Amino acid sequence: MGLTVLLLTSLFWHGQCQTVAGLDSSGANVSHTPYLYIGDGTAQEFLFPGKKQGILVIASHYANPMGPSYRPTLSVASLDPAVLTIENVTDTSRAGQQGSSYVVSIRSGVSGMAPLLVQLLGGQQDSGQPILIEERRDFRIKVAPDEDAVPMGSGGLGHFSENPVLYVLLPLIFVNKCAFGCKVEEEVLRGLLRQPQPVLLGIVSQFAVMPLYAYVLSLLFSLDKPLALGLVMTCSSPGGGGGYLYSLLLGGDVTLAICMTLLSTVAATGLMPLSSAIYSRLLGVHETLHVPFLKILVTLLFIAIPISTGLLVKCHLPRVSRGLLLLIKPFSFMLIVGGLFMAYQMGAFILADVRPSIVLAGISVPLFGLVLGYALARCCGLVLPHRRTVSIEVGVQNSLLALAVLQLSFQRAEADFASQAPFIVALSSTSEMLVIVVVHLVYKRMFPSP
Repeated sequence: MGLTVLLLTSLFWHGQCQTVAGLDSSGANVSHTPYLYIGDGTAQEFLFPGKKQGILVIASHYANPMGPSYRPTLSVASLDPAVLTIENVTDTSRAGQQGSSYVVSIRSGVSGMAPLLVQLLGGQQDSGQPILIEERRDFRIKVAPDEDAVPMGSGGLGHFSENPVLYVLLPLIFVNKCAFGCKVEEEVLRGLLRQPQPVLLGIVSQFAVMPLYAYVLSLLFSLDKPLALGLVMTCSSPGGGGGYLYSLLLGGDVTLAICMTLLSTVAATGLMPLSSAIYSRLLGVHETLHVPFLKILVTLLFIAIPISTGLLVKCHLPRVSRGLLLLIKPFSFMLIVGGLFMAYQMGAFILADVRPSIVLAGISVPLFGLVLGYALARCCGLVLPHRRTVSIEVGVQNSLLALAVLQLSFQRAEADFASQAPFIVALSSTSEMLVIVVVHLVYKRMFPSP
């Protein structure tokens, strides 16, 4: 990896000759023109390529009252290590030089914005702590995506939005969702209006408890900000489209599962962006990542609209509705095959440098959701089929929706890094549910009900 020198090219101009707090020559706190500057001192934000090593030159015109032999030291820290790391700081000042100059060695990671904490430190206080001469937090390094990096073995299809299979599957997804809408029973919907406990349990669990669980996991495992945001967005997703199939195999209520998926998806158009906004601020991601609320809304509407369309088709065009119902099984099979194909292509690259912490967090998410949904449903006195359905709808979230939102919304490197969370949750959810289905079927065969 070659050494890249950070060109002092300003992206934004945030005011020349800012006033900051510091020390004058007598050691008193005063406001003054900043001592520390980069380049000509008129810029605070700089562009740097991704996945590179380079240097940043910071100068100071602070005149030490103790004389030129007592030079201050410079401390530099990146507030987002996933985007930029500081390797070392070297004092390059020459003897007799007015002021000081420092060379900061940096290494960029994923694309994004990395604020810097730059401190100019003088002699020690009586307590042994260095004296803070000046502190600046307005310098930022914007790391651009590494467009030259092409995933090996991906054939150029590593990025979700560039995969032609995606555009083949989109019409199938739309038609399949319309068919699901045709399976919704109006009587069940009316019953849910009278007794909405299953739906309310699902919405509260999916959009309140699950995101909170993801946030706690991100703190416990000290996940990087993009990974933490990806995990929160995954746990803020509505119930997955495959929930009805698991409900069928595990003795749940299929119609209730479809209705819960429909209503939770409609609710997600507002609650998922709200959850993302709240937790992105708690995680501090709002300083370095832009959460694309409009794109999240468009992606969710793509799921909610066809299901609602299918319901209208069933009410007004029963012949067309019967035709759509015949397409559910073959279209679902094609979507599964297409999804597995895309997962194979994306997984090798996205999970190439996966860390054990996010794997453990991802494995626990579906299990926690299944237990949470069943426990809440039992506490509310729901019948056994409804308990199982609520449990499945909470535990099997639409991880692929979060994956699509991240891949379609962020820069390549940043999106692939953040997408580890929904990808692992999706793989864990599928694997765990298949194990549960196999155990359930074996148990029924060994101990058939009378």
